[in-house]
This record gives sequence, structure tokens and C-alpha cells, in this order.
Amino acid sequence: MNFAIQKLNHFAYRCKDAEETRHFYEDILGLPLLHVIQEDHVPSTGEYNPYTHIFFQMADGSCIAFFDLGDNIAPEPSPNTPAWVNHIALEVSDRDQLLAAKKRLEDYSIEVLGVTDHHIINSIYFFDPNGLRVELTTWTVDEGYMEKESHHAREKLNAWTVKKRGLAPSQNI
Repeated sequence: MNFAIQKLNHFAYRCKDAEETRHFYEDILGLPLLHVIQEDHVPSTGEYNPYTHIFFQMADGSCIAFFDLGDNIAPEPSPNTPAWVNHIALEVSDRDQLLAAKKRLEDYSIEVLGVTDHHIINSIYFFDPNGLRVELTTWTVDEGYMEKESHHAREKLNAWTVKKRGLAPSQNI
């Protein structure tokens, strides 16, 4: 049976303190706290590990979620990955909203990088209290432009793969 992924349900990440994380995502970014799960055992594995799992809802119904494991330990960045690589990008409706978000974050003394022009989107970047890099972004091109780009996406990826692997262009990937 074939299946089709519809949308992101949630992205889950570790947090060092559920209330600090709630304050950031609900009070500063405006994402309402939707749901809280508290368990002593992990449902998927059965292992004992008390936690609180908190969900914040975005306008499209998707969520960003966090696990507070009760030990006040922040997640550690990957030692082999630059800090700018792993992040979550959240979309706002337009550049005015992006600038309003930047001002709000700066009003809370949160360091913000950007506005950065990526030619198809404009973005700002900052870190949440857990060290998670967050990008707020807005499209600067329409769906037609991205549709045209999608026709060349595989070709561009193949060229990168050839370059990365040092293969001659005539070799199959």
C-alpha cells in the first residue's frame, strides 16, 4: 500500500527546563502551549525515564515539542557539525512579520542574526534557551518559481554528488 506524508506533525527536542522553554515559545514567539504529557515510562520502549513532553502549536496545526527529562541538562550540540547546520525553520507570512519578530526578540535581549537574503526566502536566526538554532523565514518568490526550480533539483543534487564523490561525470550515481 502506498502512503503520502501530509505535513509535519511535530518536531521533538530535548529541553533543560520546561517552564523556561514554555516562556520562550509561548510568551515570546507566540506559539500556544497545546498539550502536556507526563510519564514515568517511555511508551515506545518501556524504559523507566520520567519526563514531561510539551507541545506548542503553529497556525497550520503542526507542533514543536520538547522533552524535559527532569535533570536540568541542556542538549549538547553535535561535535562534528557546525552550529549553523542543525536548526528548525518556522515560517511567517511576510517580511513585515519577519521584522516584527526580529524586533520582539531583540526587545527580549535575544541576539538575532539577519535579515539574511537567501534569494528564495528571507530569514533571521537565533537560539532558544536550549541551544536550538531557530530560523524564522518568509518566502520571497511565488509557487510558480519553486515549481520551475523543482524540475532541476535532482540534476543539481546529482552534480553535487558527483563532485563530492570525485566521480567522473559519466559514472552513474
